[in-house]
Amino acid sequence: MNALVTKAFTALARLPEAEQEAIAREVLARIESDTRWESLLNDPRAQALFCELIAEVVAAEEAREVSDFDPSNRPSR
Repeated sequence: MNALVTKAFTALARLPEAEQEAIAREVLARIESDTRWESLLNDPRAQALFCELIAEVVAAEEAREVSDFDPSNRPSR
């Protein structure tokens, strides 16, 4: 473990058990989520989809079908 992680765990150890568990759940959920996203984004099918989407965006831009984002003229709900 690096120094910052050690410092965080030391501080975490001083908290009440319920808070320790809540923070531990948050950290584990974050790690799990990051791992899942990494897996999804590295899937060759996702890479192919990204390439298709990029090609669509480039084509729309070249055809002048894309306008700059202007939050002041967003449609109302």
